[in-house]
Amino acid sequence: MDEHVLAPGDRDYVGALASGLEVLQAFDAEHPRMTLSEMAARTNMDRAKARRFLLTLHALGFVKRIGRQFELTPRVLQLGYAYQASNQYRAVIQQYLEDITTELGESSSLAVLDGDDVVYVVRSSARHRLMAITLSVGTRLPAAYTSMGRVLLAALPDAELQAYLARVQLEPYTASSVLSPAVLEQELNKVRQQGYAILDQELDSGLRSAAVPVFAGSGELLGAINISTNAARVDMDTLMDVYLPRLQQAADAVKRLTS
Repeated sequence: MDEHVLAPGDRDYVGALASGLEVLQAFDAEHPRMTLSEMAARTNMDRAKARRFLLTLHALGFVKRIGRQFELTPRVLQLGYAYQASNQYRAVIQQYLEDITTELGESSSLAVLDGDDVVYVVRSSARHRLMAITLSVGTRLPAAYTSMGRVLLAALPDAELQAYLARVQLEPYTASSVLSPAVLEQELNKVRQQGYAILDQELDSGLRSAAVPVFAGSGELLGAINISTNAARVDMDTLMDVYLPRLQQAADAVKRLTS
């Protein structure tokens, strides 16, 4: 794998492409539609530059106009589909996650690390809702405050982990949230040693979860899988003694099938 990453200003770095992608990524659940002025402010671009990118994306069919506002079109899904189609193992993981949901009545997910966030790439949802936001494929959450994120952070090489700890902005999402990089590092070292992560109401009050890494037969880390539940319904003993072994069983099965 090529470890060299271009920086803005390098000869081969295409700034226009980077800016176009930045415009696409500016749309999210809180900003599904934006005016030109709103897009310019959100991306820190001048209005003329933002206008050119929006109109180009409109011409390509990735953005549509509704009066003075712009929003994404379903064509954007083609980009995500290409990513999903290139990772066939996810169909296998999806089945195991659905089995967990059927058996335990809880939501189960696969996430990967992207920057300082985890991104949900496979999800099996239970009927009951656990968070104020709707979790789905593509949802991003801060890695520090999710069980899957801690599993993936613990798997980073030491240098990358130290760089993360030096830059991470820790937030008091709940009274239980870790706020010290030193304490977070201790928690991640514990995850490394035990091979799993348990999180109890650090991101959202009432939300607790367990996560384990999932590997291909080649040893490649495919991501982390979790079971999330409500603290009022499931105590920590059940999470540890029932849910965690079920996750480990699923991870072992994925590794065998992808050998």
